Amino acid sequence: MKEEILSILKANPGTYTSGQDLSNKLGVSRTSIWKYINLLKEEGYIIDSISKKGYRIISTPDLLTSDEISEFIKTKYIGKKIMHFDSVGSTNNVAKDLASKGASHGTTIISEEQTSGKGRLGRQWLAPRYKGIWMSIILKPEIEPVNVPKITHISAAAVLLALKEFKIETFVKWPNDIILNNKKICGILTEMSGEINRIAYVVVGIGINANLESSDIPKDISEKASSIYMETAKIINRKKLAASVLNNFEMLYEKFIRTCSMEESIKICRENSILLGKSIRIIRNQKVETAKALGINNEGELLVEFENGIREAIVSGEVSIRGVEGYI
Repeated sequence: MKEEILSILKANPGTYTSGQDLSNKLGVSRTSIWKYINLLKEEGYIIDSISKKGYRIISTPDLLTSDEISEFIKTKYIGKKIMHFDSVGSTNNVAKDLASKGASHGTTIISEEQTSGKGRLGRQWLAPRYKGIWMSIILKPEIEPVNVPKITHISAAAVLLALKEFKIETFVKWPNDIILNNKKICGILTEMSGEINRIAYVVVGIGINANLESSDIPKDISEKASSIYMETAKIINRKKLAASVLNNFEMLYEKFIRTCSMEESIKICRENSILLGKSIRIIRNQKVETAKALGINNEGELLVEFENGIREAIVSGEVSIRGVEGYI
């Protein structure tokens, strides 16, 4: 009922809607309308109330609820069902639990805060309240499990495209970090549950440092981590950015599922790679090797040439990539 009232008020910006009109349209008492209006006010909506005129919405809070994002969503199924939380340990963990219980394909989990956010290789991901975009998408693709890592590249390409819409030029550090001014502002974590030849579900976690301030970034990672706000001095509309990522993700994901090719996503990642042509360190099994990043093949593997001249296609997974002198 609260959502229906909000929808009516949003549909009539600048004008008052009487309590009686709301009561008639929704089939509830005016007292119930008043109670729901107060609930909306408690959530941060500024609603003007005048006797004999009704209610008028003045402003909406910066929340990533379905009510706030839906007007920007242009998808068929990704993000059409949003489950919003004020705080969770990890949106990926919530998504995996819901997926195992039958949550539908495309269901998106968004939290205003993560207290135990995680990145690749079990690393912690900082996710303070109301300052970033912390979301996970549930997918149930009919593809071979070996192809699941490709979804990480699709996700990276979707974030790159979304930020271009905001006129923010970013780069991808293969396979899952988005870089702005040589600092990480977004991380992607793809997890799968299934068997050797069958996928039960895939969860794609995307964490974007949108409006974090310098005080939100721990000193020990401040040289390699930042936020869009810190690098551009612009406050990002989180609702529009979250929706744009979801819109672009579905577009690229649909092409992948339909054609069994991720040509467009790989093209975007190649053109916006921060590694290609550079000397890098490859860290795997506690062994560090130096190589030159040559390219990204059509399977999303990183093509490298080691100092001894041997070339190899590196598969993402239990591998970390670093610049020779540091993070980039």
